[in-house]
Amino acid sequence: MSLTPALRKPAAPAAAAAPSAQAQRIAGELDHARRSGPLAQITIPPCPEQLARLREAMDAREPDLTVLSRIAGSDVAMAATLLRNANSARYRGPDTQPVQTVGQALNRIGLHESAVILTEVLLRQAIPTRHPLLSRFWEQAALRATAMGFIARQLPGTTPDLAQLFGLFSHVGVPVLLQRMPGYSGTLAEAAARKDRGLIATENANHRTDHAVVGALVARAWQVAPPVMVAIRLHHELDHAVADAGADPEALTLAAMGVLAERAMREREGLAADRETERQLGAALQWLGVSEAEVGDWHEALQAELDAGQAG
Repeated sequence: MSLTPALRKPAAPAAAAAPSAQAQRIAGELDHARRSGPLAQITIPPCPEQLARLREAMDAREPDLTVLSRIAGSDVAMAATLLRNANSARYRGPDTQPVQTVGQALNRIGLHESAVILTEVLLRQAIPTRHPLLSRFWEQAALRATAMGFIARQLPGTTPDLAQLFGLFSHVGVPVLLQRMPGYSGTLAEAAARKDRGLIATENANHRTDHAVVGALVARAWQVAPPVMVAIRLHHELDHAVADAGADPEALTLAAMGVLAERAMREREGLAADRETERQLGAALQWLGVSEAEVGDWHEALQAELDAGQAG
C-alpha cells in the first residue's frame, strides 16, 4: 500500500508537539461557547481521578506495570474487566492457563491495550447512558476503538494509542447532552426517525450546538491529547476541514480513520450505508492516501478483529 505524503501528513506525537493552529482556534471557539453560547449552562462531568492517574502513568517515558496494576486493582469493575478480557479467546491461546491476578492480565494483554480497556470502564462509570437509543453506546465505543487500532496498524506513521482513544471518545458528547440538555432525548428520537437530515443537523436545529462540539469540550476539560480533541470536533465535517490552511494533520488522520471505522462497524451489523459516513468517505480516503479497494483488502481481518473485540 502506498501512501500519498502530500495528502496524509503524519505529525509528531501529540505529547512532543505544541497544539496546532487548528487546535488553538477550536479551543478558543469552545471557550466562547462556554461563556456566551448555548453551552453556558451545561456542566461537564469531571474527569475521573483514576483516569487522570492512568493517563499520567501511560504518559511516562517507560510506563510502569506496577503503577498500572495498582490503578486497575483499586476498582472492582476495572479488575474484573481486565481479567475477563485476558481470559477471552482474543488474548488467550488454546493451551494457555487462565490468569487470576490483575498483574497477570496486564502482562497478557499488554500495557497499551490494557489502558484502552481501563479507559472504557472509567468512561462508562463517569458518563452513564440511560436511554433506549443508547443501550449499546459503550459497547459500540469499544468496538470503534478496536477498529481504529486495527486501521492505525495498517497506516505507517499513525499512533494506535491516540486512534483507540479517539474511538472511545468520538461520540461522548451524546450522553453528556442527554444528561444535561433539556429536550435532547426527543432530539435523539427525532434524528433516528428523520430521513432528510442526520443527527448533527437535528441537534443544531433544536439546540444550537451538537455532540461533536460537546465531545470536544469534554476532551478539552479532561486534558485529552489536542489531536483527539480536534478530531472529535471535526469528525462530522472532515470533507470541509481538510481545506483548512492551519489543519492539524494528526487530528484529520484520526477523523479520517474514524470514517472507515464507522463504515466497517455498519457492515459488520448488516446495516445500510450511512449517508453522512458515505459523504465523507472520499475525503477520508484521499487524506489517508488509500483506495477503496485497499480498504476492501482489510475487510476480512478487520471484521475478525471486531468479532474478537465483541467476544472480549
